Amino acid sequence: MAKLWRVGVVALAVAVLGACTSRVHEAGATPVDCAVVKCVALTFDDGPSPYTDRLLRILNDADAQSTFFLIGNKVAADPAGAKRIAEAGMEIGSHTWEHPNMTTIPSAEVPAQFAKANDAIRAATGVTPTLWRPPGGLTDDAVNARAGEFGLAGILWDVIPFDWINDADTDATRYMLMTQIRPGSVVLFHDTYSSTVDLVAQFIPVLKANGYHLVTVSRLLGPRAPGSVYGGRENGPPANDLRDIPAGEIPVLPATPSPPPMPNFPITDIAGANSGGPNNGG
Repeated sequence: MAKLWRVGVVALAVAVLGACTSRVHEAGATPVDCAVVKCVALTFDDGPSPYTDRLLRILNDADAQSTFFLIGNKVAADPAGAKRIAEAGMEIGSHTWEHPNMTTIPSAEVPAQFAKANDAIRAATGVTPTLWRPPGGLTDDAVNARAGEFGLAGILWDVIPFDWINDADTDATRYMLMTQIRPGSVVLFHDTYSSTVDLVAQFIPVLKANGYHLVTVSRLLGPRAPGSVYGGRENGPPANDLRDIPAGEIPVLPATPSPPPMPNFPITDIAGANSGGPNNGG
């Protein structure tokens, strides 16, 4: 009897120790069927950045999943940041190695943009991307065919709230979300802006109050064929599907430091090859 008691105590101790040392639960651990419930895919480009960890905490606390399209050379510069995104249960896609305009760089340089990004992401996270987002949403048939050779399907969007233009004017970005989001929307954000992370923290309760589940692109759309492209560069027609919530139900933002965002590393030796800037986003 005493022996059984000791075994029970040891088992309980192991269980308690395991609970204390396990990681925080991954966001969105319970899968949903987006053919049955309302889903939206919030996607975040250009990371990892100094704001990514705060965004991950916000998503995790909301039991939400998202897709992060990471720039390869940023991943190489901050592999631990990319790894934390994967460990948080988020989906990781490629945003190419250097964020160039893939339609204007020499065709011989296109494969390296996919290969080097895939290699950096895989080395940092153990994940080989199956999705990519064309920088600026700029792609063509030849680039798509090359992407397919690397097992990548392109993902554009149907809601682009222009967070990189509006920046601190979150009311303007919020208006675009309120009027454009509908069931099945893919939303383009950038986690390189502290204001975007603030807005997401305060907008998730609105989505949840409207019955939306926040899911990854793959959960929303299902498997995508390599070389295919989903979505477009523009907003879809206005939806006006969301009702707002009382101001008192919107979380108050904590006083968090705002370090400068980590810059992109553009291709500077090829004229017109960098796709960044205020006119195209992505």
